[in-house]
Amino acid sequence: MKRYKVVIVEPSRMIADGLGLMLSEGEFEVVGVYNNFQKLLEEFSSLAVDAVVIGSQVVYSLKQANMRFVYPELQHVALILLATTVCEEDFIRQADGVINIYDDVSHIERKLLAAIEQSQTNPYSDSHELSERERDVLVLVANGLANKEIADRLNISIHTVVSHRKNIAHKTGIKSVAGLTVYAMLNNLLDPADVNL
Repeated sequence: MKRYKVVIVEPSRMIADGLGLMLSEGEFEVVGVYNNFQKLLEEFSSLAVDAVVIGSQVVYSLKQANMRFVYPELQHVALILLATTVCEEDFIRQADGVINIYDDVSHIERKLLAAIEQSQTNPYSDSHELSERERDVLVLVANGLANKEIADRLNISIHTVVSHRKNIAHKTGIKSVAGLTVYAMLNNLLDPADVNL
């Protein structure tokens, strides 16, 4: 069984150590625990991690509009937000997954696996071109399908669907279903005759 390598960036040692202990009993190997982001960046290239779990207080202190643009190292790993405080929507959108401090071990593991799966099958890119899978999801969204229906149709997890939808919104700048439907028609991804009005 593959063990995914995870780094935790959280100023509270009690929270970081507790999460690390919970993760190390399953499919994950915690290869580093950092109390601030700068220390992680100093050692990041030597770690070869699959995921970075970053506490919401750390994210908030960075005050970056787009963390992956400012820190390109994060473009090739799953970025998971550890919500220890109330989080701003901008920060939540940047993450591949969100772990709540009150989640149990099974929820945390599922969220981490979904985020890692999503980042490996569709790595983050600052490109505005949609991937093939994002185009598939966009067409199904434009046809009025719910996340669960899209997940079932494409045989992927709901978390992956949500991640694709976040990427689509980021790349197109469009968040509404109506706007995405128009975008799909203008880009010849959807025939206007197929749209249910």
